[in-house]
Amino acid sequence: MPWALGPPDARYLLRRPGDAISAAPTHVLVLATLGAPERRRFKAIRKRANAEPEPEPTPVATSRATIIDVGAPFPSDAEARAWLDRAGEEELAADLAVLNRALHAFRLVTLDPYVNAVGRRQALVARVGYGAGEEVADGLWTNARELAPESARRRRSAVLAPQARLAAVLNGRDRVLACEELTLRARLDLDHGRDREAALQVLVALDAALAELAGESIDVQARLSELRTQREPIAVAAQAALAGPLSGEQREVVELTVKRIEAALRSRAVSKA
Repeated sequence: MPWALGPPDARYLLRRPGDAISAAPTHVLVLATLGAPERRRFKAIRKRANAEPEPEPTPVATSRATIIDVGAPFPSDAEARAWLDRAGEEELAADLAVLNRALHAFRLVTLDPYVNAVGRRQALVARVGYGAGEEVADGLWTNARELAPESARRRRSAVLAPQARLAAVLNGRDRVLACEELTLRARLDLDHGRDREAALQVLVALDAALAELAGESIDVQARLSELRTQREPIAVAAQAALAGPLSGEQREVVELTVKRIEAALRSRAVSKA
C-alpha cells in the first residue's frame, strides 16, 4: 500500500471473531513499513520564514501486509502448486478482509477515526503464493504470482457522472445528504461482517433518507414508499443488535434496506443529472 497502514510493524495472530482463546489461530498478519523516508537531519529545525517556492516532492513510506493462512497447511508441495494455479482475486479479497479486521481493531483501540479500511484498487502490488515458516513472514515465497491490477478502463459515462455531480456539489448547485454518508457507513459495516453496527447505522440512515428525500422526484417517492415498509423490521433488528448477534433473517432485512436506500439515492442522482 502507498502509505503506512497504522499498526506498528509486527506479527499478529488472528482467530476468527467469537472463537475461544484456546482455539487455534487462523491467520498470521505480518506488517512491515518499506521505503520510509529519511528525514534530512536537523534541516527542519532551522526555522524558515518562508517555504521553498518550488519544493521537491516529499518521499513517502509504503507498507507491506502479508496475510498467512495457517488454518489448513498444504500437505505437499504438489497441492500447494495446484492451489496457486487456481488462486486469484477471490483469495485476495478474503485476505483483504483479514487485514481490514485488524485495521478496524486498531482504529478502535487507538480511538483514531482516521484509520480506514483499504480496498483492492489501493494496492500498488498484490501477490498470492505459498512458502514455509520464516519465508512468508518476511514477505518471501517458495512460489508466487502477481495479480494484475483492476482494469483502469471504465465507460466514459461512469467516469463523467460522478465528476459532474462532484462539480455541482462543490459549487453549491447540489448538496450532499446525511443519509448518503450514513448509508455508506452501513454498507462498509455489512461488507466487513459487522452486522450489529450495520443494523444500528441503517436505522438512522433510513430515518434520514425518509426525511431528506421527501421532496424529490416521482421515481424517488416510489422508492420511499418501499422504504417506509422497512422501518419497523429495521427497528426490530437494531434493537436486537443492542443485545447480541443478529439472526440470519434480521441480517437479510438490514441488507435489503441498505440496497433500497442505495437505489433511492441512485434514482435521485439520475433525476438531477
